[in-house]
Amino acid sequence: MRAFEAAARHESAKQAAQELSVTATAISHQIRVLEEALGIALFVRKPRQLELTQQGRELQEALEAAFDNIAGVVERLKSVPTRRTVTLSTTPAIASRWLLSWVCLLRDSHPDIDLRIHASHEPAPLDGVTADMAIRYGDGRWPGLVSEKLIDNTFVPACSPHLNLTEAADLPRHPLIHFRPQNIVVTPMDWAGWQKQAKVPGLDVRAGLVFSDETHVISAAIGGQGVALIGRELIEDELKEGRLVQPFGPELPGKPFHLVYPESRRDELTIRAVRDWVMTVPGGLCPETQGA
Repeated sequence: MRAFEAAARHESAKQAAQELSVTATAISHQIRVLEEALGIALFVRKPRQLELTQQGRELQEALEAAFDNIAGVVERLKSVPTRRTVTLSTTPAIASRWLLSWVCLLRDSHPDIDLRIHASHEPAPLDGVTADMAIRYGDGRWPGLVSEKLIDNTFVPACSPHLNLTEAADLPRHPLIHFRPQNIVVTPMDWAGWQKQAKVPGLDVRAGLVFSDETHVISAAIGGQGVALIGRELIEDELKEGRLVQPFGPELPGKPFHLVYPESRRDELTIRAVRDWVMTVPGGLCPETQGA
């Protein structure tokens, strides 16, 4: 059909062959095959010209319309923005208590980006398959990765105000709530580390409730099930609203959270878009970063 349409338009097998990058013989062969299949003559063959028969002209007009329609559809499909996917790995607590409330900002600014959240306490490989970017807890030194500080991390004792706990000396009378993620050897901060500074008499830092998810730790504390050692930045709303209180110190500085992504992908548009979104999420920027 394509050979016939080109030959009909040029009225020449030679010019059709040049357009389609084949030989004139191949064009002539394709036209003969088509004529035999249809059982009609499509051209009157003259020494230096192909002249369409009436049936040939009808077929040419139909093919021109069909090819034009196909070309139009192809151009329309090419103009549709290609959807892009970015997988961001982070801890369940950071995902649920900080990021998810602000996904709308990314969707409004970049509706063509599909964000996937990979929630895990284990660092995910930033290989473009498991994850593209991550929010990680640590000192910010990861070889081959761009690291941008996001959230400071200060651990404080927190509990429901209904426990009426005000003095550290009364802490042994209440259950401790522990955060121990599965498959993670070192936790960000625990009661044993806190007790080294507080030195509360009679406190058993091994006893109490244990959760593998930080969000469950927070929920248990709100529910009055005991006293938790929590990153204050994760419970700012609860502290402001009075659902949790920090009855006493000491406060323990932990390692901050950083946004990280491969150095080799620094200039990719999707990476930049998600990076800019994360860096502008309310409460996300550390004080020294906000003026940058």
